Amino acid sequence: MGAVLRFLHLVERVGNRLPHPFWLFTIMAGLVVVLSAVLSALGVSAVSPVDGETIRVRSLLSAEGVGVIVGDAVDNFAAFPPLALIIVVMLGVSVAERSGLLGALLRGSVSRVPPKYLTFALALTGISGSVASDAAYVVLIPLGALVFKAAGRSPVLGLVVAFGSISAGYNASLLLTPTDAILAGLTTGAAQFIEPGRVVTPLANYYFSIGSALFLAVVITLVTEFLLSRRTQGMPADGEGADEELGAMRLGPDERRGLRNAGLVLFGFLLVVVLAMLPAGSPLRGEDGGILDSPVITGVAYVLGLVFLLTGAVYGRTTGSIPKARDVPPAMTGGVVDLAPVVVLFFAASQFLAYFKWTGLGEVVAIRGAAVLGSADVHPLLLFAGLIGVVTVINLLITSGSAQWALVGPVFVPMLMLLDVAPETTQAVFRIADSATNLISPMSPYFAMALGLLQRYRKDAGIGTLMSLTLPIAFAVLVMWSLLFAAWWALGIPLGPGAPVR
Repeated sequence: MGAVLRFLHLVERVGNRLPHPFWLFTIMAGLVVVLSAVLSALGVSAVSPVDGETIRVRSLLSAEGVGVIVGDAVDNFAAFPPLALIIVVMLGVSVAERSGLLGALLRGSVSRVPPKYLTFALALTGISGSVASDAAYVVLIPLGALVFKAAGRSPVLGLVVAFGSISAGYNASLLLTPTDAILAGLTTGAAQFIEPGRVVTPLANYYFSIGSALFLAVVITLVTEFLLSRRTQGMPADGEGADEELGAMRLGPDERRGLRNAGLVLFGFLLVVVLAMLPAGSPLRGEDGGILDSPVITGVAYVLGLVFLLTGAVYGRTTGSIPKARDVPPAMTGGVVDLAPVVVLFFAASQFLAYFKWTGLGEVVAIRGAAVLGSADVHPLLLFAGLIGVVTVINLLITSGSAQWALVGPVFVPMLMLLDVAPETTQAVFRIADSATNLISPMSPYFAMALGLLQRYRKDAGIGTLMSLTLPIAFAVLVMWSLLFAAWWALGIPLGPGAPVR
C-alpha cells in the first residue's frame, strides 16, 4: 500500500505540473507546426494502402499552411465534430437537470430498493448516472452513504460504491448519454483520415454499453460484498455525518407525480416515433426504407436532447421548478453557460485536430505504424491491450475523456483501421481505459469531493483510506471489463446498431 500511495503522490505532483488542457492542446498544435515543417523539408511520405496514393507531409509554415492557421481558424472550430452535438444534447439535458428530474431519478432509483438488492441497484444507478453528468456525483455519493446507513450497513461502504460506480463505469450506461455524442464526433473525425465518408454514430457502442453496465454492476457488487464489506467492518462511522438521516433524500409527492408524468410523456414520445416509422414510405426511414440510416438514428443527438427537454419541462411544470413555458429557454441557456469551459477547450482541440489532419501527419503516422504492426503480426487483442495501457496512464493525469480521445484518437483510430479494426471497436476499447481508473486519479476533482464526504463519516480518513477502498474496484473493473470486451470481440457480437461485428 505504501508503494501505491507513493506512486499516486508522484502522479499527483506530475499532474499538477501539467498545463491546463487548453494550453496542452495549444502546445501540441505548436509542435505539429514545427514538426510538419521539418518532415516536409525531409520529404517524409507514405503510400496509402487504400488507393495507392503517396501522402506527403505538408508544412504549416508554407503560404497555404498559414492560411489554414489564420484564415481557417473559425472554420476549424465550427467544423469540430463534437461541438454542435454536445450543445444540442445539453440544451435538453440542462432542462432536465434544472427542473430536478435527473436528481429525482437518481434518488428514486435507490431510495426504496430492498436491502438485499441495494448494492447492485446503487452500482447500476451509478454506472448509468453519467447521463446526468456532474449531477450524478453531487446527488448519488451522499445518497449512497445515506441509503446504506438506513439499511443498517456502513455509510462509508455506500459512499464508496456510489463513487466507484459513477467513476469506474462512466463510459457504460443503460441509457444514451452526452458522452456517446462527444466520442462519436471525435471518432468520426479520426476515421475520416482514412475513409472520408465514414460516420460513427452515438449508437455505435450502445449494445456493448448496456452489456457493460449490467456486467460491471455485478462485478462491483461482488467486490463490495466479498471484500469491501469486510474492509469497512473495522471502520465505524464516527464523524458528523454519522447522525444524518435519509429524510429529504426520499422523494416527495410532487416529485413522484412529476416522475410519473415525465414517464408518460417519454412513453408517448417513443410510441409516436415508432408508429411514424412503421410505414415503409415513412420520411423517418432512411434510403430504401432502412432503419439504421434513418433520420432518427443519424440524428439521435437531437432526439436525445428533445427527450430530455420534453421530460424535464413536464417534470418542472408538475413540481413547480419550471412553472411556465417561458422558463424553459433560461434553463436551456444555463446548460450552454455550463458548457463554456468545454467550448474553450474545444477551440484549442479543434485547431490541433485541423492542423494534424491538413499536414498529413495523421495518415503518415497511421500508415507507417500500421505497417510496422502488420509486419510484426501483432494479434488485435494485444493491440487493444496496448491502447488500454496507454490511455490508462494518460487517464491518471488528464481526466477529461474528450481531451484524451482528441489526443490519441487521430492516431489510433486510423492506424487500427488500416489493420482492419473498425473505428467503433477502437472507441469501445478506449471507453474501458478512460473509465476504470477515474476513481483513483488524484487529478479528478471528484476524488477530492469523495474524500471530503468520507471524512464526514470517518474523522481520520485520508487519501490512503479512500484509496484502499477504491483500488479494488478500479482493478476489478479494468481487468474484468477488458475480459468482457475480449469475449465480446471474439464472439463477433455487434457493438451497436449498424456497427461492424469487428
